Amino acid sequence: MAESELRQALSAEPDEAYTHALLGLCLAQRKEFKEATAEAERSVHLSPDFPFAHYALASILHERNRIPEALAAIHEALRLDASDPDYFALLAAIEISEKHWTEALEAAERGLKLESEHVGCTNLRAITLVKLGRKAEAGVTIDAALSKNPDNSLTHANQGWTFLEQNQPKKALEHFREALRLDPENEWARSGIVEALKARNIVYALMLRYFLWMSRLSTRVQWMVILGGYFGNRILASIARDNPALAPWVLPLQILYISFALLTWTADPLFNLLLRMNRFGRLVLSREQTVATNWFGSCLLLALLSVAAWLLSSRSIFLITAAVFGFLLLPLAGTFKCSEGWPRKAMAAYTTAMAAVGIAAVILLFVAAGQSGGTAKTTRAACVPLITLFFLGAVGSGWVANILISQRPRR
Repeated sequence: MAESELRQALSAEPDEAYTHALLGLCLAQRKEFKEATAEAERSVHLSPDFPFAHYALASILHERNRIPEALAAIHEALRLDASDPDYFALLAAIEISEKHWTEALEAAERGLKLESEHVGCTNLRAITLVKLGRKAEAGVTIDAALSKNPDNSLTHANQGWTFLEQNQPKKALEHFREALRLDPENEWARSGIVEALKARNIVYALMLRYFLWMSRLSTRVQWMVILGGYFGNRILASIARDNPALAPWVLPLQILYISFALLTWTADPLFNLLLRMNRFGRLVLSREQTVATNWFGSCLLLALLSVAAWLLSSRSIFLITAAVFGFLLLPLAGTFKCSEGWPRKAMAAYTTAMAAVGIAAVILLFVAAGQSGGTAKTTRAACVPLITLFFLGAVGSGWVANILISQRPRR
């Protein structure tokens, strides 16, 4: 409806910069990003000294993950008019997307100097304070905002995430529910309530604390943590190999690390799957999360059925089948961690290839089981390179997924 009104206005005054900027923001809400960008650029062209035109362009470019261009546009808007707190709020949001917490805090606080009760700047300031480890200050900020405006959905969602950071899922749930009552379309609150429900499980609560801690780190530091864990495990393996007397002490540490590493990949879809057994939980899962749990659950079920078949028959072929479907969970979980667009498509292609190799090897093993003599031996020999390739690919999927997760495709 807004688009229709704006186009009517442009038919009467086609060179009105403000209308073009508004139309660009409207189209961005409808995910028509290319046309939205064209409208905002048209607004800038018609009135290069109009700060709102640059603000609209920056907002659209931010939505499209074109961060350097978005920063240039919002800085130009602020150069032309540094008295609008909305402009500082957008600058803070862009800096947050780059994990520049200090710069984001500075932008939010400059906006609050202009308007002390600005909702956007208040919430963005609270987010950055949490990420900087200043959780008490963040709590005070949000409490003050809620006392002034208790019906703001975004502020309630922000309070919920703050409580999650403080490992208080019950209090977080209260605010997420209130945020969704006020605005059923609040995606940030919906994703928060999913995490809060899962965090009632002590295992996931520990994993969530790790995930939130990692989210505060830059991409470079995240890679340092991942590589540190990997090489630390390799060093432990080397120590155990060179000092057999220490092996009984080292082995539990290695098991703990490997279990933790596996959980970092599978915890999210696994606990989402468990959440589907909860009457309220399955209602708050997004369509994407539901699809992910369908795939993950199917693969997990096949692995468990294979384990059951092995226990009943003692045939090693079922144990290998269970291992194939079990290890396939790793690239499968990584697929849904990637951003929509080419990163997810690339990871989906990788997962599909791994599945094809693993299933082909399993089929050949079953064929060999029905053969005898030299033919069976030849068929089993053909399985060896496929099984080797599959397990190497499945273990390596974590590295592939980490690279793809760090990519933010332009829209």
